[in-house]
Amino acid sequence: MTHLVSINKLANQRVLLIGGTSGVGFAVARAALEHGANIVLSSSNPLKVSSAVSRLKTLYPEPSYTNRITGFACDLGDQATMEANLIALLQYSTTPSLFPSPSPTPTDQTLTPLDHIIYTSGTRPPPTPVSSPTVTPSTFTTSGTLRVIAPILLGKHAKTYLRDTSSTSLTFTSGILGQKPVPGMALGAAMGTALDGLTRALAVELAPMRVNTVSLGAVETELFEGFGEQKEMYLGVFRKGTLSGELGRPEDVAEAYVWCMKDRFVTGERISSDGGWMLKGVF
Repeated sequence: MTHLVSINKLANQRVLLIGGTSGVGFAVARAALEHGANIVLSSSNPLKVSSAVSRLKTLYPEPSYTNRITGFACDLGDQATMEANLIALLQYSTTPSLFPSPSPTPTDQTLTPLDHIIYTSGTRPPPTPVSSPTVTPSTFTTSGTLRVIAPILLGKHAKTYLRDTSSTSLTFTSGILGQKPVPGMALGAAMGTALDGLTRALAVELAPMRVNTVSLGAVETELFEGFGEQKEMYLGVFRKGTLSGELGRPEDVAEAYVWCMKDRFVTGERISSDGGWMLKGVF
């Protein structure tokens, strides 16, 4: 039998996808599943979690796939309950009996560490000029709850719930605003830059496990529905701002996350998938 060096790298590994029930996160879940991983989907809405699990099992109906799919709702939007909810998710995701094991599991094993965490949670920051009366000292911490504070807590608990090896990865998600801000998006730029710094610091502090951030350009997902009647106008603007002449597709940018999981030599990096926006895009 041929030994497949590349596509088997994720076989039987545990991958937790926070924000994995739609958009880019769901595309990464599909890619990880196709590479042989055991996956845990999570988001704040229990109905979305169960729906995403059902959708995956419909797309991949064979038991060899369905036995490797599960989900757990976890609300990280409230700073008062964020850490307790996150620990509950991590404990569930490392339950030894969660997935069929290719080898016997020791009876005294209290948890099976995760191999990878993919974090794609976060809402699109609203366009708010920094001079707006609505900007207060608490604005950043409120806006950064999902974008920055939750990743900090993931870093805090990484050594407990992930394997402490270079094959392990923690991958966050950012955007291009930190490198190329646009008017009215100072808060989004600040959060992106903060996450970049956090990524590099965690890569140093959590070594040998690896920490990276995927920085995305405009990807056509459900987030664009928030533009309402202006959706098509914004889609056109973003298309014109890329060298590729099109928006990103979730199934394409998902490959960046797969790379971060599979390449044991990449850490502390911001990986861009933006269609050339950084070279051309302007509003």
